[in-house]
Amino acid sequence: MGAALCLLSAACFGAMAVFGKLAYDAGVSPTALLLVRFGLAAVLLGLVLLTRPGLRGAAPGGGRPATRRGRVVAVALGLGAIGYATQASLYFSALKLMDASLLALILYTYPVLVTVAAVLLGRDRLSPRRGAALVAASGGTLLVLLGAGGAGFHPLGALLAFAAAVTYTVYILVSDTVVHRLAPVALSALVMTGAAGTLGARALVTGGVDLSFGWRGWFWLAAIAVISTVVAMLAFFAGLKRTGPSTAAILSTFEPVVTAALATLTLGEALTPAQLAGGALVLASVAVLQLRPGGARARERASGHPARDGLTEPTPASR
Repeated sequence: MGAALCLLSAACFGAMAVFGKLAYDAGVSPTALLLVRFGLAAVLLGLVLLTRPGLRGAAPGGGRPATRRGRVVAVALGLGAIGYATQASLYFSALKLMDASLLALILYTYPVLVTVAAVLLGRDRLSPRRGAALVAASGGTLLVLLGAGGAGFHPLGALLAFAAAVTYTVYILVSDTVVHRLAPVALSALVMTGAAGTLGARALVTGGVDLSFGWRGWFWLAAIAVISTVVAMLAFFAGLKRTGPSTAAILSTFEPVVTAALATLTLGEALTPAQLAGGALVLASVAVLQLRPGGARARERASGHPARDGLTEPTPASR
């Protein structure tokens, strides 16, 4: 059941780019997509917390002073208002310019970027296993970009996609400082609220957002908010609880595979053989980064708690 929930979460996240393309075809602008997605997701997660108080977890900071608890909440809101809002804006701007399948492969370089940053910051060490994974991922990314021979490739779109991956990397490194101080659903709700606040303020400053598109646009926006945000997050939480972080992270590599498959079936997109080979290398490197040596697994079984192995596992509140 835990593995099935993780795969369900990856499939829901993987469908987001396709839903976004279909929303664009229905007349939805990137600004409207982002505002509705985060606003609706924040409301739905808030309702979940109201109806399921047990998901709120302990108060942030436990028995620490109110100023410390307030700081944790402020960081969580800032993660959404600055980090997630920026990452999502870059992602959906890139989606406007390039194929969903190629975008997914470029974005999925973020676990490798997180590993490199963690090593440079002294939070982790570069083991032979991680070194091999980094070489494979770099070669895979090069194949993805060099193999782009179709109309789906757009240089600016690729740059925006990579910028989204870099922003996502910074987001994960910062969120690692608060992810253990807030319950996952509460953290997600705060992140969504912060992002919705930033996008709402931007809409006010720039003269508003056009929401006059038809019911098809609203249908795909609801699919993004409900399926690719709320359901995806809650399924990931439930799967993570049953499988542990390493297994959940490995199973999450199913996400870009789903994006590519759905884009081929519904949008008529196709990756070149070189891009497919490069994508396979990137996904393999992500899986290798999440695998643990036998000693770590033994310590995990002995302690009864998952041992952290770097910062490369996806944070549940950061899609």
